[in-house]
Amino acid sequence: MAGFDRRKFLGAVGAAGAVGMTGVLTGRAAASTERAGCVVYLGSYTTWGEPPGAGLQVATRGSGPALTLGATVPGVDDASWLAVAKDKLYSTNELVPDGRVTTLSAGNPPKVLGTQPVKGAGTTHLSVHPGGRYVLAANYTDGTVSVLPIQGGGTLGAPTDVVKHVGAEREAHAHQVVTDPSGRWVVAVDLGADSVYVYKLDQGTGKLTQHQQLKLPSGAGPRHLVFHPNGRYAYILGELRAEITVAAWDSNAGKLTAGAVVPTVPSSAPVPQYPAEIAISKDGRFVYASNRGEDTIATFGVGAAGAQLKRIGENVKTGGAWPRHFTLDPSEKWVYVANQRSNTVTWLPRDPATGLLGKPAGSLTVNHVAFVLFR
Repeated sequence: MAGFDRRKFLGAVGAAGAVGMTGVLTGRAAASTERAGCVVYLGSYTTWGEPPGAGLQVATRGSGPALTLGATVPGVDDASWLAVAKDKLYSTNELVPDGRVTTLSAGNPPKVLGTQPVKGAGTTHLSVHPGGRYVLAANYTDGTVSVLPIQGGGTLGAPTDVVKHVGAEREAHAHQVVTDPSGRWVVAVDLGADSVYVYKLDQGTGKLTQHQQLKLPSGAGPRHLVFHPNGRYAYILGELRAEITVAAWDSNAGKLTAGAVVPTVPSSAPVPQYPAEIAISKDGRFVYASNRGEDTIATFGVGAAGAQLKRIGENVKTGGAWPRHFTLDPSEKWVYVANQRSNTVTWLPRDPATGLLGKPAGSLTVNHVAFVLFR
């Protein structure tokens, strides 16, 4: 698969039949109670898809789970990932060859404050470093990770560093970059390199220094990971294999150690499957993963203080096609899913006691939707 184009690759598949840090919200709000009138940001692709999306749209939720679509924010192309820090909203612009990050006010509606090139291609993920001085961006197409300084007013400056991954068997494709729960390490997941990289960030210079490269088996294609709230384990979701690798995490040493591998689908599931997103409940008892192919979300019980995962219940249909992203709402009583190919956001009830999901209870039309973020 060396040199494959991501969009053409996923398009061919379709034709064939196809944690949060303090002060930073990445798909989940920090509040713990369900509230009416909350703002929900919806990101979508504008340069591809049938029909293409609007980029960035705002929805609100009333007293029930249903979303009502509101304003469209112009000038935010290919908004495939969103994050809020304080009063600012940051959006990827997953453009090739010149990926960018757009800064907006986190209001209703948001207002564009500036756009900064990342010196990388296909910016697919971002996060705000808990130190509050940098935005970290993962650039899928050229396998790079960029560090962008946060300036006065929250806008971004030119990158202080861009590091490039190198794949052994396929081209590198950086898919995620986050900070570990201790705030000491930057962790980047690369699908093409079959690796998870651990970096040290110099907060004075904005430079990254590689500390570890955890190599997973050839063809694993890791996409995203999520840390357990206790900070001792990470769960690495594969995209090219429908599986989660449980990895022990030593924040003192800055080291991941791969352990058990758990499938996200039953053995009877059709192939191929392309898992997309992984999330964990705030209490650390349940992990969730979406499967593009059977278009489901799998639920896992967490055991042994985070060291064990076991799939529980049946995988639940999302009510749409190609669930690229999903998020637990602030109450964690609902899961909202961005079904990219059916152009819908759906919501599924969740039982906080058992962790199990119910059937979809409603949907909202959002063309080529990629991301859902509660404010």
